[in-house]
Amino acid sequence: MRMLLAALLLGLSVPVGAADAPLLTSHLRIHDPWVVAEDGSKTYWLFSKNDPAVTGDRRVGIMAYASGDLAHWQKPKLVFALPENSWANEGGWAPEVHMWKGRWHLFATFHNDKAVIASTGKRPLYRRATLLAVADRVDGPYTLIHRGEPPTAASDMTLDGTLHVDAAGKPWMVYAHEWLQMGVGMIEALPLKDELSPAGKPRLLFRASDADWVVGQKQPEGDTGYVTDGPELFRTKTGTLLMLWSSWGRDGYVQAQARSKSGTIAGPWEQLGPLVERDSGHGMIFRAFDGRLMMVLHRPFKRALAKFYEMRDAGDRVEVVREAVELDGEAYPTHGCPMETQDAGC
Repeated sequence: MRMLLAALLLGLSVPVGAADAPLLTSHLRIHDPWVVAEDGSKTYWLFSKNDPAVTGDRRVGIMAYASGDLAHWQKPKLVFALPENSWANEGGWAPEVHMWKGRWHLFATFHNDKAVIASTGKRPLYRRATLLAVADRVDGPYTLIHRGEPPTAASDMTLDGTLHVDAAGKPWMVYAHEWLQMGVGMIEALPLKDELSPAGKPRLLFRASDADWVVGQKQPEGDTGYVTDGPELFRTKTGTLLMLWSSWGRDGYVQAQARSKSGTIAGPWEQLGPLVERDSGHGMIFRAFDGRLMMVLHRPFKRALAKFYEMRDAGDRVEVVREAVELDGEAYPTHGCPMETQDAGC
């Protein structure tokens, strides 16, 4: 009781016990998972697009589950709701939460298919971009900054923005420039000011077609689209700069990695190939409270679940050690079989 009272007085989150967290990882329908391991309360926060069926709130926004062990979760709460006067009216994709300048910053993708932008092809285009919001607590509530305008240009159809802070302490937003607009999707980086507004023009880092494992998707309009999705930056123990990102391969969605040859955001970027296949992707890396390096992604693409992997920092890349099947009861893991089981699904 004393610990609970102290946490409330200090405005801290209360540690989550399994008895207070009735939901199992296998219960959670999660696309584009993002985990914050909040050290102060020893709580894992798992962010995703709001699902009214589980929060009871029909507003467009972002929800967060809380857990103490990555296996048992509290009912999610709405941490951000898109204001009614926003230019956007749908989305909530790819939420990320980063600590920047002493406050928590939410990056999430929203769109409006009635806000048409110029198109040079057969496909109609509309505004889609990553919006930024801020809060004093990791679990919100988050409030939009920059009057709800994204850092990227209104004429660019973009998504999945992530924060990268370079060796000089300068912030960047790395994001996917939509294949819907470009044909071949791109990963771009936009330099930012300290208040996270644009500080220059975006830079092309690489195209989806740079990776030999990427398979284009034939479109109704007759062309082929090459997807870039879910960039996230990670600095290894040797200083190597890696990027997790996803696209489509021979067997569905793929979680892959790329490496900067210069060790900076400028690259050039070399493609290191898939980390996890079998319709898996949009992953991110975090450090568990016991020190393990972990990756979470979603699989399969439709009706997705959050899947956790124990990872190894190999210096010049990251490697999958194993799929943490004990966290979700996975019967058909992508890496190895649980409990010595041998069957066609493993």
